[in-house]
Amino acid sequence: MFRVKRRQDELSNKGAAMSGPDLIVSNVLWEEKACDILVRDGRIFNVLPAGQETDFSCEHFVDGQGWSVLPSLIDAHVHLREPGQEYKEDVASGLGAAAGGGFGQIMPMANTEPVNDSADTTRFMLERAKTAWPNGPWIRPVGALTKGLRAQELAPMYELAEAGCVAFSNDGLPVSGSEMFRRAMEYAADLGLVVIDHCEDPLLGKGGLMNEGRMSGLLGVKGIPSVSEAVQVARDILLSEYLHIPVHLAHISCTASLNLIRDAKARGVAVTAETCPHYLLWDEDMLEGYNTLAKVNPPLRTRDDVQAMRQAARDGVIDILVTDHAPHADHEKEVPLNEAPNGISGLDTALSLTYGLVRESVFTLQDLIRLWSTGPARVFSLPVNGFQPGDPADFILFDTEASWEVTNESLLSRGKNTPCLGMTLHGRVMAHYLGGVPVFCR
Repeated sequence: MFRVKRRQDELSNKGAAMSGPDLIVSNVLWEEKACDILVRDGRIFNVLPAGQETDFSCEHFVDGQGWSVLPSLIDAHVHLREPGQEYKEDVASGLGAAAGGGFGQIMPMANTEPVNDSADTTRFMLERAKTAWPNGPWIRPVGALTKGLRAQELAPMYELAEAGCVAFSNDGLPVSGSEMFRRAMEYAADLGLVVIDHCEDPLLGKGGLMNEGRMSGLLGVKGIPSVSEAVQVARDILLSEYLHIPVHLAHISCTASLNLIRDAKARGVAVTAETCPHYLLWDEDMLEGYNTLAKVNPPLRTRDDVQAMRQAARDGVIDILVTDHAPHADHEKEVPLNEAPNGISGLDTALSLTYGLVRESVFTLQDLIRLWSTGPARVFSLPVNGFQPGDPADFILFDTEASWEVTNESLLSRGKNTPCLGMTLHGRVMAHYLGGVPVFCR
């Protein structure tokens, strides 16, 4: 059976006979203990108590200044816009935002122009990434589930996987035909890969601009009911249970979906789910005044849904966090609500926003590591740094005391479309190492 090569193959093993580390990052906080991180040939060599004397000599020595050290993050749901819409974002600028935001691996969706439904497009994206950021961050492309995302014919999934795709999705154009979706799940499973589904009944939510509820009534706009998401969640769960094949549910936003996922997991169904920082933080009231920066699909729901999402992320009903990074040009959002595209730019702000929930005692730092690093690695069979000898030396230095204002200038992404413009966030990535190489320093 075909299997996709992973990051382990990208890290060189040369120099394994060296007697000591080639990089030491000293005086960092890991699991609430002051430590020194020792790296050799791109991998973790050892983690020692800070200041412990050794016989090693080391060419590169970095003072971690007491900052927290975290494994590099993985974002399993982004939109890089290249090829086709580089004025919004391209691979180089998106990876720059990823590096500064703490993400060492990102999974761009297939809704490019042309759609990523061919091996040539996949290879083009990977080559663009290698040229712009040769030491990472790394893109792990998500191939189209169907040709042209039209839900009429399966994409050449074997060719896409062979070219480097790590999952498949029809992204924002869900496959409503259950027979087609079943065949896609089976084909992906034969390749050892997972289907990611945007759960939305296209008729129930058709024409909606925001959550169907109190605020949509006040603004006088058509809403998207939460049941439009939950109906598709139920379909996917039933297929997964019947076929004994995993399925991953994208950007879950409402309590009704969580109840279905929770019950399915209790029965042992191989379903995993993600949500985004905006569903943990903001509700439909953010659209007051027809705020296009808060227009996203699925829409921001109610305050009760926000609380339910937080609980689900704590207790494992939600497996991972993703940004659903969707950059747009300013002029595209500076229009009436019904004309504005959906989407929030999130790579720059995601870690700081969710660290704010640690400061509020909603999550622990270990929760963030699980949701942003080890969880995505498990779901999509990607490498991750557990700070054990031999692990890839992919890590960030994170200043939990730093505060910063979200402005057009402070965002590295080309997309400035975020509701937190003008906000002051706490916690910031100060440095980012991939394979022991610094790819970002503030």
